[in-house]
This record gives sequence, structure tokens and C-alpha cells, in this order.
Amino acid sequence: MKIRYLSILFLIILSACGEKTNEKKVPVSEEQKVPHIVFVTGEEEYRSEESFPMLAKLAKRELGAKVSIAYSIDSLGYIDPNRSDHISGLEALESADLMVVFMRFRNLPKKERDYITNYVESGKPIVGFRTTTHAFKYDNDSTLAAFNEEWPAKVFGQQWITHHGHFDDGKYPVTTISIKDGKEENPILNGFSEFEAYSWLYHVDGGDWQLQGDSEPILMGHSTKSQHEINGKLDQFSLDNPVAWTKSYTGTSGKTGRVFFTTLGHPYDFKLPVMRKIAMNGIYWALGKENRIPEEGVNVTLETPFSPNNSGFGQKFKKKQKPITNF
Repeated sequence: MKIRYLSILFLIILSACGEKTNEKKVPVSEEQKVPHIVFVTGEEEYRSEESFPMLAKLAKRELGAKVSIAYSIDSLGYIDPNRSDHISGLEALESADLMVVFMRFRNLPKKERDYITNYVESGKPIVGFRTTTHAFKYDNDSTLAAFNEEWPAKVFGQQWITHHGHFDDGKYPVTTISIKDGKEENPILNGFSEFEAYSWLYHVDGGDWQLQGDSEPILMGHSTKSQHEINGKLDQFSLDNPVAWTKSYTGTSGKTGRVFFTTLGHPYDFKLPVMRKIAMNGIYWALGKENRIPEEGVNVTLETPFSPNNSGFGQKFKKKQKPITNF
């Protein structure tokens, strides 16, 4: 009798273990998966070390995302955007579902550069801002010259060419932003209204240049103050140019990922809700979650004021700032 009871008990335990094992095999859909978004800030002009933590907080709140930020830091662990040969935290890209990047003329060592290029070649999605058209600058090694112009043009759609001039930096807007004809229904533009940006207009298309790959402009900018107009070069560098586009990039993995790029990115632009919506809507779209973008755009209401320093080179960034890692 005792043996029979023990046998029954053993079968019950075995059955229970089997049920738990089956539960663990239930797959998690891509929609249910918590995305890991890695923000890479490595530029010394536009205060992305301030705007990216703000966007990361929004991404965590609105998407429930896991967020990581890679910063240029000095030997004491303080944020130093002027340091061009090091970005800390890039290893997070190994588990990233999305890279959001704002870089300028970095000469990273191979190990750090590989984190970025390996991610790109995986065919996963990317969102890029402004100076990322010239993310790298290798002047002393001809074997790396392709990263200076060829690489960003291939991945993001264009390289560095020129802009219309540093007028009224942060004092007054200098570029009018509007929807490109026929693109009104693009979900990245949900909640968009025409505005004036502090970013001076980059030239990316027209004259001797054209956007590369399958780039599809969705926003246009009109320069209200232009050095090229003063110099009589508008036949080469029009007052009207794309400021945001979508494209795709197929990596060496064979996988094709979405790319959203905007040449906007002045720190004062991010004080405007419409600019934050463009950025956050673009993040949703890149992740394939455009069906979750509300008609009025992603909620970009800030819980704390965003008061970045103005753009500019040299020592215009906030000093003695440690990387923000707790979101």
C-alpha cells in the first residue's frame, strides 16, 4: 500500500514538472518583447550628451524599453564630448534591438568601432541624427578612409557636404520645417505641425549630390539665412533640402533593417515638443511599431524641465557631469 502511494506521488510530481517545462516553451512575440535601445552619443557640438538621456527616459516610459547610453568620457569618468578617441559603453550594442546615434568625427579604436559596425552589419534598425553623416574621421590611416565618407553615405544616406551657415546660433530659428508633399500619411509625422528649427540647414540633395540608396525624404527644410545665398551658390546648394528621411540598409548578415535619419539636432530644437515627437515617432517606426504611434504622436511630455546648454565647440558643455545610467 505504501509503495502504491509513493508511486502515485511520484507521478503527480513528474506531471507538475512537465507542465512547468511546457510553460517555459511558450514563445514571446516580437510585439511583447521589451526592446533594448542603445543611445550612442559622441559629438562635441550639439549637446547630445544632454538630449539623449532625455530621449532615453521617454523611450523607457512610453515603450517600456530597456535603455543604455554610451558616452564619450575622460579618464576620471566625467562626460567629455571633446574626447574623440573613446566612447564608453558600446558593448551594450551586442544585445541591442535599436541603435540611436549622434556622432561627429570620431577616431575610435578598432574594438569600439567594431561594436558599431558589427551592429550595423547585423541589419538591425538605426536612428541617426545630424552630424552622424560624418560619424568617423580617420586622417592618418588610409585603410580606414572609407569610414569618413563612403560608410555614412551607404548606411545613413549621405556624407558631410556643407550647411547654410552658423547664423544666430541659439538666438533665433533659421530653418522652416514642413512635410514633403505626398508624405502626410507617414506615421513618423503623426502629431507634426510646421515649425522653425534652430538647426541650420544641411545640404544633402541637389546640385552634384543626391541622397543614396532607397532614401525617401519625409520632411523638408527651408533656410531663412544662408551663406550660400550671399555667395551666389544657390544653383549648387538650394535653400530647400530634406531634413528627415527613411531608408533601409542590408548588412553583411543578409538582413535588411530600417533606418530613420534627420539632419536636425540643435539642442534647442529638442526643447520643442514637435522635435521630440519626430525623434520618438522615428524610434517607434524603426522598431517596426508604427501601429502603436498615436494619431497625435508619441507622448513627449517631460516630467522634468529640459534645459540644455547651447550648441558650440570648445568648453560649452556642462562640466563635471557623470554619465546617467539609472533610468
